[in-house]
This record gives sequence, structure tokens and C-alpha cells, in this order.
Amino acid sequence: MALLTGDDYRKSLNDGREVYIDGERVHDIANHPAFKPIIDAKARMYDMNHEAQYKDKLTTKLSDGTEICRAFKLPKTKDDLKGIRTYVDTVLDELGGVVYRVGDETIGEMWSLYDAQDRLNEIDPTYAQNIKHHVDRVAREDLFHVSANTDPKGDRSKLINGEDGGTLLHIVAENDKGIVVRGAKFETAAAYAHQAFVKPTISNWSNSSVNMENYAVGFICDMGSPGLKHICRSPVGAGKDPVNYPLSSKFEEIDTLLIFDDVLIPWENVLFHRNLESAKYIRATVHRYSSYNYVLRILRRADYLIGAALLNVEQTGLTKLPAVQDKLSQLINYRETINAHLTAAVSEAQVSPGGLMMPNQSLLYTGRVHALKHFPEMAHLARELVGGQLAVTPDMETMKDPQIKQYIDRFYSVGEWSSEERAKLLYFARDLLNSSLAGHQITFELFAQSPPFAQHAAVFNNYDLSPNREMVMKAANLSSQLALQS
Repeated sequence: MALLTGDDYRKSLNDGREVYIDGERVHDIANHPAFKPIIDAKARMYDMNHEAQYKDKLTTKLSDGTEICRAFKLPKTKDDLKGIRTYVDTVLDELGGVVYRVGDETIGEMWSLYDAQDRLNEIDPTYAQNIKHHVDRVAREDLFHVSANTDPKGDRSKLINGEDGGTLLHIVAENDKGIVVRGAKFETAAAYAHQAFVKPTISNWSNSSVNMENYAVGFICDMGSPGLKHICRSPVGAGKDPVNYPLSSKFEEIDTLLIFDDVLIPWENVLFHRNLESAKYIRATVHRYSSYNYVLRILRRADYLIGAALLNVEQTGLTKLPAVQDKLSQLINYRETINAHLTAAVSEAQVSPGGLMMPNQSLLYTGRVHALKHFPEMAHLARELVGGQLAVTPDMETMKDPQIKQYIDRFYSVGEWSSEERAKLLYFARDLLNSSLAGHQITFELFAQSPPFAQHAAVFNNYDLSPNREMVMKAANLSSQLALQS
């Protein structure tokens, strides 16, 4: 197999998939205004893999010499994890913005199931063979792979208690070709991806007193499968002028409600089915690798907050004010704390049950919580530093109107900053902080890897509390018998 080009990727989307948006069925997704900007961004990523200036950073080779995208190489060493970070940073540098669902951050969810291969072998050796095959296939065929986790919610009290599958996706039949599934999932980028790893949502998978087996299913689904319908939300960035909206016009990722209308999943694509243990395992480990790439993107967003705020205070001569330095320091502290968690997660990486190099789970998950919890607060600080002109500056067409340009130049030019350059910076800051896309991204980030309570549960479940307990018991001279009761 060969690395895809951008054109290869665009052509591959013409597979007859059913995509609906704004009351119409889309027949040419690569050129539809709602999808074209983000498809172009992904196509650029594919093309970068072929360019000499990026090749060393973005590609690598399998043991048999096959060239693959570096993001898809199973991490066996700390250098592999560092290589993933270099990959993400290089791509985002070239794109000039942040994109989340582009494949590298979701392949890690399959690596989590790869770590369970010994147990999968005990349940059914076919499962372990299938996951190994698909991990390898994504790399060799250079597939745009996404992850379908979230279900439309029914009665959530029953869902969390495991009393009722509600609207969860489930198996309705089996035959010699595979399983037939019915239900729905939400997934960003599904409409323009090649395939998705579909898996159970959050529920009480330990409750064996209810019949949840039909809902405990995980599989790979081709996004052009018969019976699969993509119902997409309206875009907030389509048709936006790139000058006035430099982020919204290029990097909006479209979210999709995937309807599985009795979709056949071939047996070779089934990773587990009717197995509560597997469902419980994947829900507990699904982000053990993917959080690394995800938090790297939050770090880039933090960098943009600092840069937008800094340039705005520099142009107005406020950088030396202690109050301004204090706010910039808070932004720096936020950024560097995220960076410290990511760096330490690699430095203290652990060998996984499947023999992979796994980022230190406690450090990675606490870094994720910190990054997501404080981003709105840091965005507010950046707004303060950018100032009120963020909300009142007219668009570039008005700024350039010959009838009023003399006034614009007079009141918007500052030192070496022309009115046009100053406006472009304000437009970037507005798109980063105040636009519809900015609001959408904050909500997306809050839930994209699981809701906040589940993220905190991941921190609790991956931090070893025993040293803290033993330290205090020793210092307080407590009876060792108390430890048996804890």
C-alpha cells in the first residue's frame, strides 16, 4: 500500500455515502461548501506526507519497509511518543489552526483494545486477530479513522444504572456474513472519514442482572456502508470570509448523527460482541493513548491565547504594566502546566499490557482535566488583554471603503501597526474567543473525550493512592491493621 495524496483522499469519499445537511442530500461532499474547507485541511495533511521538508517528521516505516504516516505507528518506545508529538505540532504549524478529528487522535482508541488481546484471545481468538488486523490496516491503507462513542440519550437514569439500553446501538441479528446493528451514534468528521471504531457508551457494564449483552458490541464500520445515514448539523463557518474569520472559514469540523438502519457489519470487522467484560474494558481504557494527541491540541489553543493577547498589548504599549504582566503570567502558567503534564507523561511512560509504550496515565489524565477546566477562564483573561475593540471593530470591507478609510487609518493605526494589520489581529482574536466557532469548540472540548465526571473518574482510577495512605499511616504511627480495613 502507499501513502494517500490529498486528491486520493477526496476521490475516496465518492463511495455513495448518504450525507444530509441543511435539508439536502450531499452528492459531492468534497466540494460542498459545508465540508470543503475541512476536507481541504485533511487533504493538505495527506499531501504533507509526500513533501521532502516534512517527510522525516510525518512518516516512518514498518518492519517490512512499508512507508506509513507516523501517527499510525504503534508506540513501542518513548521516542515513538515524542514522534507523535512532533507529528501533531508539525501538522498544526502548517495548517495555522487547530483541528481535532483528523485520525491521529482516534487511532489510539484501537490501540487501547490492542492492549486487551490476551483477554480477547481467551474470549474468542478471532477478536484479537481482528483488532491486530485493523490496527495494521489503518496504517498500511492510510485511512482517515474516527471514533463513534456517544449515543443519543434516552432515560439517562436508567442508562447509567444499566437498567435499560434505551436508545443505545445494539445487535438485532446475526448471520453467516456478520452482525446487523441498529441505533445511532454521534461523531465528529464521520461524514468525510473512511471508517469509524464504533463502541459502547458510558453505562453500568458491571450490572449482570439486566440484559445488556446486545448493546455490548464494538466494531469497525465503513462510512459508506449500506443503511448508514449521516445527518449533519448546520455549519457555523461555511461561507465566512477568510480575512474576517481566519479560523471559522478553514477549520470547522462538522458533527454527524450516524443512523445505523440495520447495517451489516462483516465478521472480520467485529472486535467484540455480546460481551459485557469487553464493553467495560474499552470504556475504562478508551482514552489511554488518544488523550495525548487531544491535550496537545489544547496546548496549541493555549499558545494562541498567549500570542493573541501579547500582540494586542504590545501594539498599544501596555506590556510593561504590572497588571498586564500578571495576566500574561497567568496565561503562561496555564500553558506551561499543560506542557509539563504532557512532557512528564512521556518521561514517566509505562509499558502497557499489550507491550506498547503508554503515556503515564495519571499525569496524562490530570493534564487533560487541568487543560479543559481552565480554558474558559484563560480565554476570559485573553479577552481582557485584547480589549473592547474585539467586539466593535468593523469588517475588512468596511475598513477598506475609500469613503471612510482616512478615518479608519486615523483611529486604528498605532505606531508600526497599520489599520489593516491591526484589524487582522483583532479578527483572529475574535474568531478564537468570541465567534460561533469559539463557543462551539469550548463545548466540544468539554465532552469530546467523555463528560467531566468521567474524566475525573479516570484521574481517580489511574492514580495510585497507596503511597499516600502508607506515608500518613507511618508518620501518624497508625496501626497497620487499619490498612486492611481501607
